[in-house]
Amino acid sequence: MTYPNPYPNVDTNLPAIPNPIHVGPAPPPMFDYDPEMAGGAVPLSHYLWILRRHLWKILGFIAVCVAGTLLVSLRLTPIYESTTTIDVDRRMPTGVLGQESTQSTLNDADQFLATQVKLIQSDSVLRPVVDRFKLREVEKDALEEQASDLKGDDAPVILKRLRVTRPPNTYLLLVSYRSPNRQLASDVANSIALSYLTHTYNIRFKAAAGLSEFMERQLEELRAKMERSSSALAQFERELNVISPEEKTNILSARLLQLNTEYTNAQGDRVKKEAAYTSIKSGTLAAAQVSSQGEALKKLTENFNEAQEKFAEVQGHFGINHPEYKRAQTRVNELRSQLESTTASIGQRVEIEYREAVNREAMLEKAVKQTKAEFDGLHARSFEYQTLKREAEGDKKLYEELVRKIKEAGINASFQNSSIRVADPARPGLKAVFPKIWLNLLIAFLVSTGLAVGAAVVIDVIDNTVRDPDQVAKLLKTNVIGSLPAVRTWRRHLGPVPIASGDEDGGVLAGSRNIALAHVNAHAEEGIGNYEEAIRTLRNSILLTDFDRRLRSILLTSASPSEGKSTVAAHLAAIHAAQRKRTLLIDGDLRRPSVHRLFQLPNQKGLSNVLMGDIPWRSAVQHLNGKVGLDILPAGPSTRRASDLMGTGLADLIDEATREYDLVILDAPPLLGFAEPLQMATVVDGVIVVARAGDTSRKALASVIQVLGRLRANTLGIVLNEVHRQMSSGYYYYYGHYSKYYRQAAED
Repeated sequence: MTYPNPYPNVDTNLPAIPNPIHVGPAPPPMFDYDPEMAGGAVPLSHYLWILRRHLWKILGFIAVCVAGTLLVSLRLTPIYESTTTIDVDRRMPTGVLGQESTQSTLNDADQFLATQVKLIQSDSVLRPVVDRFKLREVEKDALEEQASDLKGDDAPVILKRLRVTRPPNTYLLLVSYRSPNRQLASDVANSIALSYLTHTYNIRFKAAAGLSEFMERQLEELRAKMERSSSALAQFERELNVISPEEKTNILSARLLQLNTEYTNAQGDRVKKEAAYTSIKSGTLAAAQVSSQGEALKKLTENFNEAQEKFAEVQGHFGINHPEYKRAQTRVNELRSQLESTTASIGQRVEIEYREAVNREAMLEKAVKQTKAEFDGLHARSFEYQTLKREAEGDKKLYEELVRKIKEAGINASFQNSSIRVADPARPGLKAVFPKIWLNLLIAFLVSTGLAVGAAVVIDVIDNTVRDPDQVAKLLKTNVIGSLPAVRTWRRHLGPVPIASGDEDGGVLAGSRNIALAHVNAHAEEGIGNYEEAIRTLRNSILLTDFDRRLRSILLTSASPSEGKSTVAAHLAAIHAAQRKRTLLIDGDLRRPSVHRLFQLPNQKGLSNVLMGDIPWRSAVQHLNGKVGLDILPAGPSTRRASDLMGTGLADLIDEATREYDLVILDAPPLLGFAEPLQMATVVDGVIVVARAGDTSRKALASVIQVLGRLRANTLGIVLNEVHRQMSSGYYYYYGHYSKYYRQAAED
């Protein structure tokens, strides 16, 4: 069974409802709001919802960009490109003689080809082509402007439309030129290739010619140096008076070795004879016997000894006058005289031999010294000779090599073979290479799509308002007890709404159903039905949840004005009264009252009068209809004094009203910036915070929850108002299924 809308003109634009959430106990005294909590993992479905939300805007932006690109591309002048292929053969010798004819291929292909690319783009190659085809006049935008003080023809030539590339893994260079004139494009490309070949030949020829000139200047100096070294060598040979100083050095070496040997032997002989001479001078017979003349002395000594023995025998047998005795004595004396004379003669001979040995040793020593001095002198001159000879031979060899190099350079300079040649000349292009319409459209489509999608995501990221119930619950760590859909046919600011009597079945203000149908079509009726069902769900989420104690009074507040809290309070009171529950709706906003306008009631007396003590609260209550069970206590005349008395009289009023009514609903001003809501929150059983989706700031809503936590108020949760499919990705599920069910029920 569907219920009619009691307030068809009510201005609430309130959103659809997610699943009810269990209302827990009051939050802790302090609430910490962390903006980074919203930067957690975002499901893919959320991004899909963003795309669906901005789908038409994204498609429109893409269509405009693609259409604009197509229009611009069609208006552009077509450009043709021609390409000349240049083959670089690194194995081709650059000369016919010398190293240039046998040089091996170096492993520097990348560096060499990069050098050639820069060389093709150089001023020396491009300037002759520019002057030949008068590109400065024919194509004024072909040359790139230089940020230099040089102007006109003095500025370096840079062709903007020239492109030099190298296909990977090849020794080819592609010289491409673009121009609106297809024939000019091919002519310029071919001329650049030929200019490049001519320039490389000129570079090689000038380098070889310059090298030849340099070597000729060096040749004169080298010839003079060779003549000086040859003259010095000849002069040195004349001074030595030998043909080959090395041979005389060998003779002196052998002579010095022989003299050294003889000198050593003479020293040994002199020592031996000196020892004999020393022994002879001592006067001992034994020393004389061991000398070189000792044999004769030994024989005389033996004869003398025999004569003495014989004389001794004769002396024993004969007397002094006996002839034998005299003969024996004479023999002994004679032998003694011979022995003495022989000994003296041997001493003289030994002395003479010793003197001769000393003299010979001295002479050999002198000869060795003289020979060694001569050898050292000749050896020193031999080093000088070798130095002069090597210098002369080196100068001669270098001179001959330089003469040969000069001849090779002259021949190679005239050799016009090159390792660079044109492999494929350029031909006029048949199709324009610019603009490529399909490529431009593809790029425009991709770029515009990226920009549009990025802008949609950025807008969603920088939006700091509350929109989705799941987002609010996760960010603020509090319950979202209801979501109210937006009704597009209602005006933002409510006008007066007449109230009709209810029927016995409990329908709410059935007469207003006709008023609603007079102002809205079938689609609007469906939206109003969604809103009514959302209010019923909100009422059940609040009152039918298992609490420790029964809720008899609730306060509805918001973070800032125009959040729709008064409309939510009025609808909630009407729905609760439709359940045949006595309901009292109190307008606690003494600064900007609106409840009396919703129900088209007078506001001459109300809550302000009650708080001032002018009248009892029951006298200020206005009874709409006894059967409906909905009573209204308007705000009354606005006065600051009554606001100051809010804390003293409101608690007693709420306490008495809860004894007579099943539910007391208090509509309070916005909590931020006003003192009254803080006092009201402490005297009711529960507080509901109303926030408008897409309008209420997250920080403002977090501040409200934090303030209520410090007051230890029983915060039942947040009601997200005016939720629609443009605000929440979760709205699709509920709205689609409920709308389908609502339409089927209406048809039945």
